[in-house]
Amino acid sequence: MKTLCFATHNLNKLAEIQLQMESICSIVGLKDIQCFEEIPETQDTIEGNAAQKAQYVLEQYGVPCFADDTGLEIDALQGRPGVYSARYAGPGCSPEDNMEKVLQEMSGIQERGAQFKTVLHLCLEKKTYVFTGIVRGKILEHKKGNKGFGYDPIFQPEGYTRTFAEMTMEEKNTLSHRGKATAQLIAFLKQHYSL
Repeated sequence: MKTLCFATHNLNKLAEIQLQMESICSIVGLKDIQCFEEIPETQDTIEGNAAQKAQYVLEQYGVPCFADDTGLEIDALQGRPGVYSARYAGPGCSPEDNMEKVLQEMSGIQERGAQFKTVLHLCLEKKTYVFTGIVRGKILEHKKGNKGFGYDPIFQPEGYTRTFAEMTMEEKNTLSHRGKATAQLIAFLKQHYSL
């Protein structure tokens, strides 16, 4: 079974992807290739950051890899936090800090539509490929659930009465933004890459 590196230090993201791809290839994280530094994310778009991370790993470590960037885009906040989702409350902030900032900014706002967007950028055999997953939903007024990570406790996907943080990893993977992008990646690998 061939191995791909997922360019992340986030063990929650790594576990989600490993679960989805366990039957087609072995997925390792940055720690597994002895990459311990923080990879630059200096682009002003989600697509740009994903590409920057994947290309950095390929250039510095010479391994086939893919990277993601994800943003929570809230309609009433003109798409914020967007590309700044992971550090929305400032340098060194926690996911709790980020959620609190969003909830404060959304206080009293009736229009609560939002979407999660994930872009996966794959660097493979001197070529690059991009896969995008989007899930619509709304921002709740209070946190619900203790599973998942990031903004999961305040995001309720369309058609569901539970937040991502109230779902199992398997449930979330079937409908989440990252799950959708990963499904596209898997379909591509099965068709075009001899695993």
